[in-house]
Amino acid sequence: MKTKPNICKYREQEQKKTHLKIDNFTFENFNYLGSILNADNKMNIEIAERIVKGNKVYYANAKLIKSKFLKRNTKMKIYKKIIRPVVTYSSETWALTARDENNLLIFERQILRKIFGPVNIDNIWRI
Repeated sequence: MKTKPNICKYREQEQKKTHLKIDNFTFENFNYLGSILNADNKMNIEIAERIVKGNKVYYANAKLIKSKFLKRNTKMKIYKKIIRPVVTYSSETWALTARDENNLLIFERQILRKIFGPVNIDNIWRI
């Protein structure tokens, strides 16, 4: 009989812990100055959101990046000055896990592949 109420209390505490509570308001995730705050203080939600925003910035500038008239150096400047800062905004406060770091590296490699395009080495094309 004692264990059942304890389990229920534990579950209630666990449910309360997953929400951020300010005064009488509870928030699952709270966006403050571009950073997402939650009760667990996990960064994976914010990093995923940053990658989505980085993709939006890329596709907003896709005509420039896909243009044949711009040099690769210019495209890299667009990436470094416009796209990368959107993704890494407030990254100084992130506590990265290996999975989060891998997701950021995957995003960067995708953008770099789109900038540099296919490469011809000894009449063999590779991406």
